[in-house]
Amino acid sequence: MYHNGRDRIGTIDDLIVGLTSPTPYLIHSVGGGSGLTAHRVAVPFSSIQIVDKELRLPDATHESMKALPELKYASD
Repeated sequence: MYHNGRDRIGTIDDLIVGLTSPTPYLIHSVGGGSGLTAHRVAVPFSSIQIVDKELRLPDATHESMKALPELKYASD
Protein backbone atom coordinates (compact mmCIF):
# COMPACT_ATOMS: atom_id res chain seq x y z
CA MET A 1 0.00 0.00 0.00
CA TYR A 2 1.23 3.49 -0.81
CA HIS A 3 0.42 7.06 0.24
CA ASN A 4 0.04 10.03 -2.13
CA GLY A 5 3.78 10.44 -2.56
CA ARG A 6 4.03 6.85 -3.83
CA ASP A 7 6.15 5.82 -0.85
CA ARG A 8 5.32 2.35 0.38
CA ILE A 9 3.69 2.34 3.83
CA GLY A 10 3.03 -1.37 4.28
CA THR A 11 1.32 -4.43 2.85
CA ILE A 12 -2.20 -5.86 2.74
CA ASP A 13 -2.47 -9.16 4.64
CA ASP A 14 -6.16 -9.88 4.73
CA LEU A 15 -9.70 -8.77 3.87
CA ILE A 16 -12.47 -8.91 6.46
CA VAL A 17 -16.14 -8.80 5.49
CA GLY A 18 -18.58 -8.87 8.39
CA LEU A 19 -21.93 -10.62 8.41
CA THR A 20 -23.76 -7.58 9.80
CA SER A 21 -21.67 -4.74 8.36
CA PRO A 22 -21.57 -3.95 4.64
CA THR A 23 -18.15 -2.27 5.00
CA PRO A 24 -15.19 -4.50 4.14
CA TYR A 25 -11.86 -3.84 5.89
CA LEU A 26 -8.35 -4.40 4.58
CA ILE A 27 -5.86 -5.62 7.16
CA HIS A 28 -2.75 -3.53 6.66
CA SER A 29 0.65 -4.51 8.08
CA VAL A 30 3.15 -1.83 8.97
CA GLY A 31 6.73 -2.68 9.86
CA GLY A 32 7.73 -6.23 10.56
CA GLY A 33 11.04 -6.08 8.71
CA SER A 34 14.23 -7.68 10.01
CA GLY A 35 12.38 -10.27 12.08
CA LEU A 36 10.22 -7.74 13.94
CA THR A 37 6.52 -8.36 14.49
CA ALA A 38 4.28 -6.41 12.12
CA HIS A 39 1.73 -3.91 13.45
CA ARG A 40 -1.63 -4.78 11.85
CA VAL A 41 -4.48 -2.30 11.54
CA ALA A 42 -7.96 -2.50 9.99
CA VAL A 43 -8.54 0.07 7.23
CA PRO A 44 -12.03 0.59 5.76
CA PHE A 45 -11.95 -0.30 2.07
CA SER A 46 -13.85 2.93 1.34
CA SER A 47 -10.79 4.96 2.42
CA ILE A 48 -8.56 3.28 -0.19
CA GLN A 49 -7.93 4.70 -3.65
CA ILE A 50 -6.86 2.54 -6.60
CA VAL A 51 -4.48 4.48 -8.87
CA ASP A 52 -2.46 2.88 -11.66
CA LYS A 53 -3.19 -0.60 -10.23
CA GLU A 54 -1.82 0.44 -6.81
CA LEU A 55 -3.70 0.72 -3.54
CA ARG A 56 -3.23 4.14 -1.98
CA LEU A 57 -4.23 5.55 1.36
CA PRO A 58 -4.16 9.34 0.96
CA ASP A 59 -2.36 11.33 3.66
CA ALA A 60 -1.27 8.20 5.55
CA THR A 61 2.29 7.79 6.69
CA HIS A 62 4.20 4.90 8.21
CA GLU A 63 4.07 6.74 11.55
CA SER A 64 0.33 7.52 11.40
CA MET A 65 -0.46 3.87 10.65
CA LYS A 66 1.73 2.65 13.54
CA ALA A 67 -0.16 5.05 15.85
CA LEU A 68 -3.51 3.31 15.11
CA PRO A 69 -4.76 0.59 17.48
CA GLU A 70 -3.37 -2.82 16.57
CA LEU A 71 -5.76 -5.45 15.26
CA LYS A 72 -5.82 -8.67 17.26
CA TYR A 73 -7.49 -11.72 15.72
CA ALA A 74 -9.87 -13.63 17.99
CA SER A 75 -8.72 -17.07 19.12
CA ASP A 76 -10.40 -20.06 17.54
